[in-house]
Amino acid sequence: MHCAVIGHPIAHSLSPAIHRAAYQFLNLDWTYQAIDIASGGLGAFIDGIDDSWRGLSVTMPHKVDVVGLGQTDSTVDLLGAANTWVRCGKNAIVRNTDVTGAGIALRANGVTDVGTVVMLGAGATARSVLAATIDLGARELVVMSRSRQRSTEILELAHRLGLHVSWQPFGADPPQCDLVVSTVPASSLLTRAGDLAARTKAVFDVIYDPWPTPLTVAGEAAGITVIDGLDLLAGQAVDQVRLMTGRQVPMRLLRSTAQNALTERTHL
Repeated sequence: MHCAVIGHPIAHSLSPAIHRAAYQFLNLDWTYQAIDIASGGLGAFIDGIDDSWRGLSVTMPHKVDVVGLGQTDSTVDLLGAANTWVRCGKNAIVRNTDVTGAGIALRANGVTDVGTVVMLGAGATARSVLAATIDLGARELVVMSRSRQRSTEILELAHRLGLHVSWQPFGADPPQCDLVVSTVPASSLLTRAGDLAARTKAVFDVIYDPWPTPLTVAGEAAGITVIDGLDLLAGQAVDQVRLMTGRQVPMRLLRSTAQNALTERTHL
């Protein structure tokens, strides 16, 4: 069987290393590669692959386009974005394992109660992590971004989920909270990471390259719980592997594989 991660750009992806490690653990003679497909090209690619293809990990800029290419579930319908396409006989399913993966990553690091969440950024990944926090008791969301207008989707999602929600400019002073989630470039937090870490019980930075990020470094220095992009990458891959193979792999294996691959890359 063939699988791949699809995106643009995609050369940086750690997914091939992670999924190949999973196949080795499961004794599966499957292939997994990274394929660069520009925006708008996902549908044509899927139309051109044969039955030897089992599944695709889908990253930017295709997370919205993939929604219309298979049977969705309530999570995908709610978010309007997905990251997984799996062939099931003559049909296909589309799922969002960023949501389940974020939940796996948070719980694996002991974060089980996040009443107030501060979200830096407002894109598809931010919406996925927000959805994951609902099961952890989230009641209030503060979105901090550069544009309230471009934050409309996550603000409306929070309202639909029953949260008390507010918006603040990206440069404002953050409130005290249980969890700070960052989905913004690491460089944008160079001068703010320490202040953010001082106002929360845990930080979750979905970025993993460059690694470690200023926010995770500040979190470690503050002695609070730190979850990083490698945790999210491993957590969502656990669920992708389950969907594609029907079998489970341990998160710790995929997390260590991701970190080793990233370390090797930085030493090249």
